[in-house]
Amino acid sequence: AEVAAQVDIVFTNLPDSPDVELVALGAQGVIESGRPGLIFVDNSTIKPATARYIARTLAEKGVECLDAPVSGGDIGARQGTLAIMVGGPAQALETVLPVFQAMGKTITHVGEAGAGQIAKAANQIMVAAQMVAMGELLVFARKAGADPQKVVEAIKGGAAQCWTLDVKPPRLFTGNRNPGFKAHMQAKDLNIILETARQYGIPLPSAAVDAQLFNAMLELGMGELDNSAVLGVLEMLAGTRLLE
Repeated sequence: AEVAAQVDIVFTNLPDSPDVELVALGAQGVIESGRPGLIFVDNSTIKPATARYIARTLAEKGVECLDAPVSGGDIGARQGTLAIMVGGPAQALETVLPVFQAMGKTITHVGEAGAGQIAKAANQIMVAAQMVAMGELLVFARKAGADPQKVVEAIKGGAAQCWTLDVKPPRLFTGNRNPGFKAHMQAKDLNIILETARQYGIPLPSAAVDAQLFNAMLELGMGELDNSAVLGVLEMLAGTRLLE
């Protein structure tokens, strides 16, 4: 509340929906000193429903909200090349745009409050699918008798080429499973996705399987590893190891 009283724009980037709601609407939150002209920007990945609720509630104080989750990982954050997905008033985005341009290279106004979080959820469906598919192909290649590094080299020249294959296998081939984007955060995002999908009656069979694999990582004490380390669960299921 004290900070919000002294600035024109408040940024947050927090682990989960309850954390953002507490900072925005709690007893010492933004709402306590909210005033017309203040802009609340949340870069967290949270439930779309929570983003909409915060926006509605702060609007009663004249505070404009932008839900603006980001994608691009630790590399994008360090290099200022994040993708930023924005929900909320266009006028507020125009005000904040110079800050966003310092943070990222792709800034998209997706729509009204909550739309940024829907876009990020869609992004995380694809990210999780790529991590699992990459783990599967590495385990498949190893156990079926081909050199996984050669397989990755071969398929990167075809339709399977993607950011995940460019960035993750070089780390995994050296035994590096450190984060990056932590597996427990990937699991949290998938749980948000599935909860939102249930609200709208949307079947997401692949995301449901991916969620089981990432939740298994948590149960196995692997939640602090990189999301690409879902490979470890697949190694256990297949009875093989990438590095032997």
